[in-house]
Amino acid sequence: MPITTVDGLTLKEMFLSGAALLDKNRQAVDALNVFPVPDGDTGTNMSQTILSAARELGSRSFSGAGDVASTVAKGALKGARGNSGVILSQILRGIAKALEGSDLMDAPLFAKAMRLGADTAYKAVMKPKEGTILTVIRVIAEEVEREAAKTDDLVELMNVVVERGDAILRRTPEMLPVLKQAGVVDSGGKGLMVFFTGFRAALVGEPVEDTATAETVAPKPLPGEYVDDHDHLTEITYAYCTEFIVSHPRPDMKDSEVARLRKRLERIGDCVIVIGDLEVVKVHVHTNDPGKALQMALELGELDAIKIDNMLEEFRERQAKQKAEEEAKAAVPNKPFGMVAVALGEGISGIFHDLGVDKVVDGGQTMNPTIKDLADAIDETHADEVFVLPNNSNIILAAQQAAELTEKKVYVVPTKSVPMGISAAVAFVPDASGEENFEAMKEAAMNVHTASITYAVRDTNFDGHDIHEGDIMGLIDNKISCVGQSVEEVAKESLKEMVSDDSELITIFYGQETSKESAEALRDELQALYEDCDVTLYEGDQPLYYYIISVE
Repeated sequence: MPITTVDGLTLKEMFLSGAALLDKNRQAVDALNVFPVPDGDTGTNMSQTILSAARELGSRSFSGAGDVASTVAKGALKGARGNSGVILSQILRGIAKALEGSDLMDAPLFAKAMRLGADTAYKAVMKPKEGTILTVIRVIAEEVEREAAKTDDLVELMNVVVERGDAILRRTPEMLPVLKQAGVVDSGGKGLMVFFTGFRAALVGEPVEDTATAETVAPKPLPGEYVDDHDHLTEITYAYCTEFIVSHPRPDMKDSEVARLRKRLERIGDCVIVIGDLEVVKVHVHTNDPGKALQMALELGELDAIKIDNMLEEFRERQAKQKAEEEAKAAVPNKPFGMVAVALGEGISGIFHDLGVDKVVDGGQTMNPTIKDLADAIDETHADEVFVLPNNSNIILAAQQAAELTEKKVYVVPTKSVPMGISAAVAFVPDASGEENFEAMKEAAMNVHTASITYAVRDTNFDGHDIHEGDIMGLIDNKISCVGQSVEEVAKESLKEMVSDDSELITIFYGQETSKESAEALRDELQALYEDCDVTLYEGDQPLYYYIISVE
């Protein structure tokens, strides 16, 4: 039987199902990253982005489809990480624009949602590249618009999304040689299709656990990742956070009774999570009647690990603390300029602080900060104009989106590595104007070349290099330059390509896996090899990368 409209409750289930399947497959999506470096994180970034939206959905009830889509877009924007996560958040933002004010979503609205999702994502990227997630959502929008003129059945349209989306995804290696060379499809596009596959599963009533996607990994569904973040609740409708386990279910308990318990709990509260099997059932609900919730669950068996928190009291304490913080903040006068940098490792963070950076946001390889992390850091600088140093190509887009969430004038300096960020920070002059500093900081950053020494996480052939798992790789300005077996030899080989007659300074940051003695020995060798350059050494304490070396 055709489904011609979707209400808010069904759309919520569709979003949660998509989030669950994406989280379940995030490692498989990570594995599609072209570079065989240990920080391939597209699936993780997209999963964390959509899980942020799922938490927003779980914190309240909804009146219609537009309200659900708006909440998803808000949650995804706050939690967006990395380029793939930011683009996903923009797709969801476009969908929310299309559904704004609508109680029900029908076929024309769904087609409009796909179109605005694609258009909004394209506009967010300064130089859109075909063969990526952008191509996948654009083609989906075109196909859905075409089919929506023929049918009002949303199931048929979702079949178009999955089938045509998968088809264009398979063609992405033809559009991007780098994908063809690595033998993979675009990881961002794959993540989007995993999400839409889960999205469709809820519409047709298929459990997400039974939904197959290519290259899946061990299941880790959404409820197991659920974080009940009371601190982000802006209003309290249901006062008691109630958690417990049905530890010894009745021998004759059926799966249908677990599903029935979930539906009964949704009538007396929100943030309902009921997961488990015939051996144990985990329950979470926000309700004004925790006794009734326990009574319902007793029908299934014995209860254990009962925990009930009064969220109204937590809310009052949080409000008082927030008021005190706002009063303290208001008492601090704003200064003309501030700086925010992204860095990972105590040594590198300390260097940025020494250079006058106001806020250092944890992040970089393996851990991209969210848009909200960056926006909060910008606001906390107590400055009228703020310079942001992303220090990673995968964080620049998030920084640009964060700039739109603050009333401050923000300059995002496009630094793609820590050395570029340090050089930009050094170029800052307090007496110059914001525009003058921005240009000077960009110029200083562009004069820096960076070598990163790490290890390969899989076998591949890339840019003419035959790479095996565990090999040591040297990347110059994010491009693989050499491969070997010795960390120090690869570092020296990389420097041969970087140092020229005009080079004056070589700076070495050694990581967590590198001893001070090894780093000092490398410094001494480089100083002997390049007598005309000053060679300096710092403990960077960065993970995964044995050395980060800059040449200026």
